[in-house]
Amino acid sequence: MSKLSLKGNDSGTGNFSIEAPNSNVDRTLALPDEAGTLATVENLPAGYTDTDALDLFNATGSAPVYACRAWINFDGTGTVAIRDSGNVSSIIDNGIGDYTVNFATAMPDANYSVTSATEANVDERMGPTGVNTHPTVSPTTSALRLESRIGTRAGVDGSVYDLPILCVSIFR
Repeated sequence: MSKLSLKGNDSGTGNFSIEAPNSNVDRTLALPDEAGTLATVENLPAGYTDTDALDLFNATGSAPVYACRAWINFDGTGTVAIRDSGNVSSIIDNGIGDYTVNFATAMPDANYSVTSATEANVDERMGPTGVNTHPTVSPTTSALRLESRIGTRAGVDGSVYDLPILCVSIFR
């Protein structure tokens, strides 16, 4: 049987509190099976507030690390369907190989970077497939329009095409 133990530090004067939420719903906190400090917004380094929490994703030095702001894995064939996503509210099928990804929470601006991947080959003759941002529509803070294109070898012209596996990540 597991035990929960709270031990005070003889030289410390701070209080440790565990408070139940103002709710009638049970909550479970699952701790990792390892020693260490549980990171929360409440234990940010001195001088930080919860609004500074996003800054903690940036590493020190000349090459900072930035978090993914939105991502989606969806089926672009037939009735489009989101398999899983983060910060995506919905997807719109605008036609063959043409999709709009709507963000649940808007981006700070439209200067984000888009990374994508698709099923490697739908048909051996098609060659590599890819997802490109739609060339006639600029990204906005609330949505991104995408098109999926097939490769250009063996007489295939690189036109838009519905693909069964489309994965897109947005970084800012």
